[in-house]
Amino acid sequence: MQKLTPVFIISVAIAFAFILWGVFAAENLERLTTTIQGVITNEFGWFYLLSATAFLLFSLYLIISPYGKIKLGKQDDKPEYNYITWFAFLFTAGMGIGLVFWGVAEPMYHFFTPPTAEPESNLAAGEAMRYAFFHWGLHPWAIYSVVALVLAYYKFRKDSPGVMSAALKPLLGKHAEGWIGVVVNVIVVFATTFGVATSLGFGAAQISAGLAYLIPGLATMNKALLQLFVIIVVTILFMISAQTGLNKGIRILSKTNIYLAITLMIFVLLFGPTSYIMGVFTQGLGSYIQNLPGMSFRLDVYNPETSWVQGWTIFYWAWWISWAPFVGTFIARVSKGRTIREFIIGVLAVPAIFGAFWFSVFGGTGIFMQREGTADIMSIMTNAGMEVALFAVLEQFPLGTLLSILAVFLISSFFVTSADSATVVLGIQTTNGNLNPPNSVKAVWGIIISASAAVLLTSEQGLGALQTTAIIAAFPFTIVMIFMMISIMKSLKEEKPSLSIEHEKLLLEREKIKLEREKLKKERESLRKGSR
Repeated sequence: MQKLTPVFIISVAIAFAFILWGVFAAENLERLTTTIQGVITNEFGWFYLLSATAFLLFSLYLIISPYGKIKLGKQDDKPEYNYITWFAFLFTAGMGIGLVFWGVAEPMYHFFTPPTAEPESNLAAGEAMRYAFFHWGLHPWAIYSVVALVLAYYKFRKDSPGVMSAALKPLLGKHAEGWIGVVVNVIVVFATTFGVATSLGFGAAQISAGLAYLIPGLATMNKALLQLFVIIVVTILFMISAQTGLNKGIRILSKTNIYLAITLMIFVLLFGPTSYIMGVFTQGLGSYIQNLPGMSFRLDVYNPETSWVQGWTIFYWAWWISWAPFVGTFIARVSKGRTIREFIIGVLAVPAIFGAFWFSVFGGTGIFMQREGTADIMSIMTNAGMEVALFAVLEQFPLGTLLSILAVFLISSFFVTSADSATVVLGIQTTNGNLNPPNSVKAVWGIIISASAAVLLTSEQGLGALQTTAIIAAFPFTIVMIFMMISIMKSLKEEKPSLSIEHEKLLLEREKIKLEREKLKKERESLRKGSR
């Protein structure tokens, strides 16, 4: 292993201390983290809402601004990956595991416990889909795009190290390379570790539920032991994949994930209530766009007893922010050579539309079955857990068992690629921006994030503990993101003169080409006259 950085040593020490705390004093850990989470959601929910909306507005501004022409790299840099591979990376790293876990479960929950409508009514069905689109749409991808854009800009255009502290150098100056920079990078690693652990915990829970659903004998097995076994097996798989690097294991698995997800989605679309699904997508998309401003600023301030926003929207915004260092670093790593406008449109639009269609297919089908009485999905979720919602829907289709097996394989593949990508990102952040961190560093982080997921998942709170840590981990990084946004605006404003110089050069070059063409035209005419 190369010389260890202070960020690596401090981050590993904190992570191991957390894991030991969870093993030997689980009740104390749960009590403290629950208290902290309560304070953050109750007192600072407005901060998460305003921050997430600010990130979206900032991203939209950059699309229409003159800065959109700037390349994330040098002027002659070309994109390293084609659009299909790039989108596969975005989807896999961004929220693949979460979409599979929540695709049926979230709309069903909103249908029975909507934010404002009467439960199980027509309005509740509409609200269910609108809020699913909202929680997985433009806001989360704007959060990712801000982090990814800042990192890619400073890494590929300014040749800075690919770490968060380097992106704050325009504000911090030389302090970005001192102890303040170390603190920033440790916060980043902390948020990444527990943000990824949250998603891996959801994935392990759903894989375990799927296996128990498919193999009746496993249903009698201790739930925590089965989940622990799944985490161990998948950890071995993703650590093997991590050793192959970005252009082999992760690239192949990312494309495989996309093909499997699309195959499963198309099957449900064609053999399910197709017309209903397309109607849900069309109407849901329109309702989402129409109500986006109101949802972006909605709190339960006048009805605090419900705490619906704290339980859903605030949790999601915190979850996405805790994932932003991981996803942002990964997206930045694969986005060299694209313009800011192309980058933001790609990161915002394509995954958001895909996510909306995914929820329309799976969530819409679940609500349709519930309302038509063909399957009581909610009762199954209540008795067996939200992680079985997808399998309860797939069971109603032809070849239901085969579809469930495909779903388990898809979740496992997403688990592997998410954890695999996370080890690369944590390696980059703890080796001073090395885009190809040593395998030994990636192995250490692979063990840590899996152990963190196991500790949280097997606690008494289970999935609730995962949500709690995500909200806590996100809070300090939200502040870092705000400073990153200010930092890049400062740097972009300094590019104005260079942009005008480049524009003048382009005009001069065009004028030169025009004169040369006129000269050639005159020479041709004189040759023709001479030949006569």
